[in-house]
Amino acid sequence: MPSPTTPAGESSARVARWTGVAGLVVSAVLLWWTLHDVDPGAVVAHARRARIGWLALAVALATLTFPLRTLRWRLILRDVDGHRLPLGPLWRAVAVGFMANNLLPARAGEVARAYMANRLLPVRFTTALASIGVERVFDGLVMAGLIAVGVALPSFPRHATIEGLPVARLVLTLGVLFGAALVVALLVVHRPAFWLGLAGRVLGRILPDPAARRLLAIAEGLVAGLAVLTHPGRFAGVVAWSLVLWGVNAASFWAAFRAFGLPVPPEGALVLQGLIGFGVAVPASPGFVGVFEAITRVTLGFYAVPADLAVSYAVTYHVTTFIPITVLGLVALSRAHVGLRELRASHPT
Repeated sequence: MPSPTTPAGESSARVARWTGVAGLVVSAVLLWWTLHDVDPGAVVAHARRARIGWLALAVALATLTFPLRTLRWRLILRDVDGHRLPLGPLWRAVAVGFMANNLLPARAGEVARAYMANRLLPVRFTTALASIGVERVFDGLVMAGLIAVGVALPSFPRHATIEGLPVARLVLTLGVLFGAALVVALLVVHRPAFWLGLAGRVLGRILPDPAARRLLAIAEGLVAGLAVLTHPGRFAGVVAWSLVLWGVNAASFWAAFRAFGLPVPPEGALVLQGLIGFGVAVPASPGFVGVFEAITRVTLGFYAVPADLAVSYAVTYHVTTFIPITVLGLVALSRAHVGLRELRASHPT
């Protein structure tokens, strides 16, 4: 990858800086909108009245999703010979990646996780990054399916819209997009020689030979990361772990409903986690501050939860679930003898 001193490296750094600035602006605007008409005293009072046992369960379940992600990732990512990778280094890469999402701008966690996998395990950076892309496709499909369940049940308000767009239509659109991404990945991974050959010819015509070879090598690594899609048993395992993962995550939101005494049915957790899961794709500050709170307030509003109570729930849940994985990630980073500055500035090959 280009170093920061090359023109390409300077351009990448400039894009990263502007992305970070855009994220801060988006977070600030959404945080202002979320908080501008609520009573801070009421928000604090609701948090103080939250039932600690249910809140602790919510935090424990939310933190459990990260080991579950590690088990699922082990099915997706293999070494160059197709062998399973050890769980320890995979866990450290996952913990560091999600910690980076909480502390670094521009959703750095995906790149950080791939970087750590490349550093700790015998896998290419591009292969690890592609495997994370596969995860995101499965996440999108499962979340869209679970939202659809929540929206289809009688407890969901039929009139619910986001910026004038019916939630049901939004869910359908997201499902189609992630389904299309899976179809494209399947087409590529089942005929890699054809698509890589086509890419090589196109790149050879439009780029200098060294650049074309480098991009083709990256493409080969990306295709290798899709290999799980050619193994029916592993594919089914990824689907199963994805359902378990998002089921546990939804249970975390539900436990927090109980902690705050919200009049929201259990299936509301499916809707809330899905809208948050898709919503955090927009540029935001580290930790998705503002985005998380705004989406939570809107979603709980569908169920007639008062704004003060919805904001108290959002802030409390966000802060308490933020801490464990951030600490675990920093511990994993320290044990790998990597600093945050290196993680942010690294350009893996």
